Amino acid sequence: MKLVRRSYRKAITLLFMSALIFLSSLPLSLSHAEEKAPETLKLYAQAAVLMDASSGRILYEKNAQKALPMASTTKIMTCILALEYGNMTDYAAASSYAASMPKVKLNVSPGEYYKLEDLLYSLMLESHNDAAVVIAEHIAGSTESFADMMNQKARDIGCFDTFFITPNGLDATLTGEDGSLKTHSTTAADLARIMSYCIMDSPKKEEFLKITRTPSYSFGSYQEKEGSFLPSGRTFQCHNHNAFLSMMEGALSGKTGFTGNAGYCYVGALRRDQRTYVVALLACGWPNNRTYKWSDTRELMNYGLENFEYHTLSEAAYDESSLSPIRVMQGQTEGLNQTAYVHLKIDRPTPPPSKEEEGLLLKKGEQIQVQSKISDTLTAPVAAGAQVGEIQYLIGGEVYKIEYVVTTEDIPAIDLSWCLHQILNRYCL
Repeated sequence: MKLVRRSYRKAITLLFMSALIFLSSLPLSLSHAEEKAPETLKLYAQAAVLMDASSGRILYEKNAQKALPMASTTKIMTCILALEYGNMTDYAAASSYAASMPKVKLNVSPGEYYKLEDLLYSLMLESHNDAAVVIAEHIAGSTESFADMMNQKARDIGCFDTFFITPNGLDATLTGEDGSLKTHSTTAADLARIMSYCIMDSPKKEEFLKITRTPSYSFGSYQEKEGSFLPSGRTFQCHNHNAFLSMMEGALSGKTGFTGNAGYCYVGALRRDQRTYVVALLACGWPNNRTYKWSDTRELMNYGLENFEYHTLSEAAYDESSLSPIRVMQGQTEGLNQTAYVHLKIDRPTPPPSKEEEGLLLKKGEQIQVQSKISDTLTAPVAAGAQVGEIQYLIGGEVYKIEYVVTTEDIPAIDLSWCLHQILNRYCL
């Protein structure tokens, strides 16, 4: 009987210990488990980015820095450069080189003229390769010079992993001055950044949006006779092939692309409730998978809409009144045996009344962290406006913005003149 009781107690103990081990292996809570397992979207694209167009923050990425050919998504750069540097009423001549471009093409004839504005609709709605060359040659004199403009613009807006060779996105390579082989390519991060510039920051953003949102457009070509441009009799009709514009509420703009090397590519934008998202996809399937780009775009846009909220930096703005004066060593004061201090302020430029407050998208539950780094003491002389510290605004542990702390007044250093003045005040007056 005692043996049976001992065996029973031993079995109960083993069951209890097994239960403890099992329970300890479970997550503490559902939310805790979710935090430890970041969401991974199932995307067809080899490289993809979801970007906050307002701030340039990447909200989701897959191989975001991988350089790949981008096909006709190239044309958003061609379009914005033409808008910024061209005159829309100009007549642009079609060269034999432009006429030699492969399909998809407008079928320009050498010696014909086209209004620059008309060519931009041909470029963005139908993705005509010959129209891109006519535009490039008109703006820069040659496609090579236009490519230089494209590459400079890319660098100006922070795209350093992009290299343009053609204005239309056809697959191309060339040998650089250093002997290296360069390919017409970009990254998903850079492509999203270029689109963000086109719709948010360019002085011609409204014109860009108007063109890329137009459902259809018709125009004609011209012939030059004695300095005048007369209709040639040829007319053209363009239809917008950006199917995303009718797929989601708030769809704003976009451009498709395809070549044999690039596969299907897409860059598009959506705006809803103060939130503007840009999606960039590279190598998103090959024939017969042209619909992959649309499913990937919806997947990323919905991820952004469901998981991110609009916030402004003013919600976390550092309180300037909490800045304490800093002690200034060897600084002049009103009297002897006093300590010099300098007052501080945050160097915040006053925005114009028409400018909207800076906003950004944060993941639900995410907060802007603020930390200050300010000198404890200074040594005279100290000039008004001298930078003595900074306020850092961090998102996800990374610095998003910096405000500088500066002095509000001059504090001269103690010198012989000051010493004589103090002695006279104390002993002779």
